[in-house]
Amino acid sequence: MPVVLDAQGLCKSFGAVTAAAEVSAAIEKDSVVGLIGTNGAGKTTFINMITGYLKPDRGAIAYEGRDITRLAPRDITRLGICRSFQIPQLYGSLSVLENMMIGIGIVLRNGGLGGYFSRGEPLVPGFGRPPREVAEQLLGRFGLLEDRERNAQVLPGGARKLLDIALTMVTKPRVLLLDEPTSGVSAGEKFGIMQMVLDAARAEGATVLFVEHDMEVVSRFAQRVLAFYDGRIIADAPPQAVLQDPQVKRYVVGSHDVRRNGSA
Repeated sequence: MPVVLDAQGLCKSFGAVTAAAEVSAAIEKDSVVGLIGTNGAGKTTFINMITGYLKPDRGAIAYEGRDITRLAPRDITRLGICRSFQIPQLYGSLSVLENMMIGIGIVLRNGGLGGYFSRGEPLVPGFGRPPREVAEQLLGRFGLLEDRERNAQVLPGGARKLLDIALTMVTKPRVLLLDEPTSGVSAGEKFGIMQMVLDAARAEGATVLFVEHDMEVVSRFAQRVLAFYDGRIIADAPPQAVLQDPQVKRYVVGSHDVRRNGSA
């Protein structure tokens, strides 16, 4: 498969703390890649450098062959690299539908409206449909359509996560980065939520990178795993191989055995 995202030799320090030390990874198009590691291992720093929220001290990041290392986050988003956050970024006092409409409005404003009108109504770029139709289409895809009039702040944790991720989909991402998509979600919901997210990403043809502490989720859904420790990638392979790697067992997951089917 062609490489969609290529990070080479990324280094980042905060004073005496090294958050990334010669981190390199080539991400193939249409892949699902899990990022694991203890807190402070470098996972989120890696995501933040890819999305432009942090600039590496050294190294380079290429997206479809284009150097994006020094681009601003907004410009990187416009290229098709989008992210969700560990804590959902929602307007709690507004309804689910209103949150979606605001997200779509931002896309229309940033993308320009020239040529995207039909009968006086703007059409959402990439969808070719009016904003409300796009909002309801995405809410339906994430199982949130019946909640569209509810305030976002009263949604359960899993639904809030799904709404946050649905908001990233309004940009038609080609690379989707998820920061702990199942954190704060009940054990009974986590597999269903992750499956729904990946189904939606595949429907849009998006490559997915996700940071995750739940090894059952990683072993079930990742095609490839990058294990971080002390600012470095210490293993890069399919989940079964990574989770049995001696260094990963020592520094990341301990001796707990997580099998491919997600059972311990």
